Amino acid sequence: MARKLLLTHIDVPGIQTYEVYRQKGGYRAVEKALKTLTPEEVVEEVKASGLRGRGGAGFPTGMKWSFLAKPEGVPRYLVCNADESEPGTFKDRYLMTYIPHALIEGMIVSSYALGAHTSYIYVRGEMMPQIRILERAIAEARNAGFLGKNILGTGYDLELYVQPGGGAYICGEETALLESLEGKRGNPRIKPPFPAVSGLYNCPTVVNNVESIAATVPIINDGGEEYAKIGVGRSTGTKLISAGGNVNKPGVYEIELGVPVEEFIYSDEYCGGIPNGKRLKAVVAGGSSVPILPANLIVKTASGEPRLMTYESLADGGFESGTMLGSGGFIAFDEDQCIVRNTWNFTRFYHHESCGQCSPCREGTGWMEKVLHNIEHGHGSYSDIDLLVNVAKNIEGNTICPLGDAAAWPVGSAIRHFRDEFEWHVANGQEAQTRNYGLAHYADPLEPVV
Repeated sequence: MARKLLLTHIDVPGIQTYEVYRQKGGYRAVEKALKTLTPEEVVEEVKASGLRGRGGAGFPTGMKWSFLAKPEGVPRYLVCNADESEPGTFKDRYLMTYIPHALIEGMIVSSYALGAHTSYIYVRGEMMPQIRILERAIAEARNAGFLGKNILGTGYDLELYVQPGGGAYICGEETALLESLEGKRGNPRIKPPFPAVSGLYNCPTVVNNVESIAATVPIINDGGEEYAKIGVGRSTGTKLISAGGNVNKPGVYEIELGVPVEEFIYSDEYCGGIPNGKRLKAVVAGGSSVPILPANLIVKTASGEPRLMTYESLADGGFESGTMLGSGGFIAFDEDQCIVRNTWNFTRFYHHESCGQCSPCREGTGWMEKVLHNIEHGHGSYSDIDLLVNVAKNIEGNTICPLGDAAAWPVGSAIRHFRDEFEWHVANGQEAQTRNYGLAHYADPLEPVV
């Protein structure tokens, strides 16, 4: 059995309450940090752990914390990004629903490390049940003396607030989140200045994902070096994966980074294989914004090595033959799924969620949606396929925030790996309305690239 750090007690009855969470060792990390460690020592433990941001970017968390400016007499803020809006990703929602005190404890530890005395959890607006759960957990923690003035008699003060978001995907981008938190329209800011220098209310701010913040609890309890022993290379620790699509056992799994992708898909410990005896056709490994890969490239790299669930292994081959771990939104497609329809569906989402601030994204996502609609509904031409590639390239890298990239990458990768399926849709427009292209050669073993 894989080692679990975040979900160890997830099945314990009443674990969402302070009393049961405390009985299972909860808030030991707060006691240890506030009573025996300086804020700088907490930052060093997180650095030593090798923890990388679990929201998608994978940037080293301790390094991000060390960038925080510390001007005299100016408040600092920690903001938890719980806007989880990436299609295929639901692990943060799961954590907040079933073990909310893990996030609250992580917020206290992280706020202490950063010298923040007011912190916020920004939750996607549609997640009202989770917002209520977090508010109850905060009240319990306050009653137990873990929030408010002079926590545990250490002289450290912290106020923690939950803020509902507006239900916009764009507010998952940290600067748009800060704009929304300030009561403005959620449009991304031009960087620099970065939030570490000028963030919330123009003060130094760190924005971290739910899972990243919760992971600081086992890091402080066990030590950064112990945490770093789990995983492979620079992909240390455990990772929550949201498994969905055509798998026998969809759900949230905590894996030790380094598990082979094939094992994750087919073993009974995790996804349990593909339903109804079907074969795997493709996988989106890290949420809808990462490149899609055919079955033969998700199980093995282009050089023939087994693909692992790590930042480095999934990225092996770059965007030509690799993808990204991203937010861990793992979506499997069986042989009956249509890649064209899936790509059109993703593009509809990104067009709808574009804030409209940047012309390439505002216009380009709409163009891609229209062209994909035509191909999917039997009105496409061969030139449309190259047009899609061209539009995606003109969006990528030309927007203030990464939403443009998130919209472009699925389209570019789908055509790169499944171009023959797009061409079949164009050539067989009417037939494509009643049947799918099928598995074709997408699961065939590849000749290793030497």
